[in-house]
Amino acid sequence: MGPGPRKSDTPPAGRGPRPASVRRRRWRSSTCHRRYPWRPVRCAAVPALTDAQVAHYWTEGWLAPIDVLTEAEAAEALAALEGAEARFPEDLHARHRNNAHLVLPFLADLAVHERILDCVASVVDRPTALLNSVLFVKEPDSAGYVSWHQDSTYMGIDTDDMVTAWVALTASTPENGCVAMVPGSHREGIHPHEDHFGPDNILTRGQEVAGVDVDAAVDVVLSPGQMSLHHPWLVHGSRPNRTDGRRIGVAFQAYVGADLRPARGEHHVIAVGDHPVDLAFTVVPRPVDEMTDEGRRIRAAANAALSDVLYHGAAEHRDY
Repeated sequence: MGPGPRKSDTPPAGRGPRPASVRRRRWRSSTCHRRYPWRPVRCAAVPALTDAQVAHYWTEGWLAPIDVLTEAEAAEALAALEGAEARFPEDLHARHRNNAHLVLPFLADLAVHERILDCVASVVDRPTALLNSVLFVKEPDSAGYVSWHQDSTYMGIDTDDMVTAWVALTASTPENGCVAMVPGSHREGIHPHEDHFGPDNILTRGQEVAGVDVDAAVDVVLSPGQMSLHHPWLVHGSRPNRTDGRRIGVAFQAYVGADLRPARGEHHVIAVGDHPVDLAFTVVPRPVDEMTDEGRRIRAAANAALSDVLYHGAAEHRDY
């Protein structure tokens, strides 16, 4: 995601592991009182990530699989999404899949799921907000793919203290186009990207990273209800779905730390914890009911601001 970085926006080369006090800070979410449509897998007495898992994240740039929902809970979430697609086809079609958590309460609840936030707090310093979400839906035997890219290239954010959580609602496999990640590529900083605007490329600008050897990429296989975490500078992509079933996941992109500031543009965020959200961000409420007029208005404003950020400096401007 995001507009090409100006020189002043480009962060330095990837840094090493964070101090242990940051890596293992225990998250106390202010959202625990909310009524989830599913039960969190972990309780507060269980550590979010082990030291070995945190070390893997900082060395490789990603971590998976991580259990979030049970199989039954994932099936319930999938049914909720597909039910919403049937009821609101214009709001959730292929070009309207950004920030659905602002109009669908079950996605908003998933975004602040205790298990996700606990894991996020193991790799992000005092998480305060979620920037955006994207529904990644690959229809059966379809040509859609995601080119090799780094998320933060176009996000208008000036540091790397954030993480993307990718939650599978269906199985995500090499056959149906799971995410593939290039281990350690986050340690090289941000690379130049070229915009191609390919019709089958799911990314906004069809951007593709230049000068990176992707032969070492590994497929991140997830079962329904599992998630992956990846660093904003990690090179990743995905192939088309060549199976007879849908491949569906939601990317919460991204959870940001308390000291992170936007470098440009307006960012509409939801708060995810007890730490105050920086005043440079526009905080919006989570939805109480699905697809309300107010929710649609909030989502439209958030998507318009996101589009301005993502297409900054682009030769073309697509409608998603």
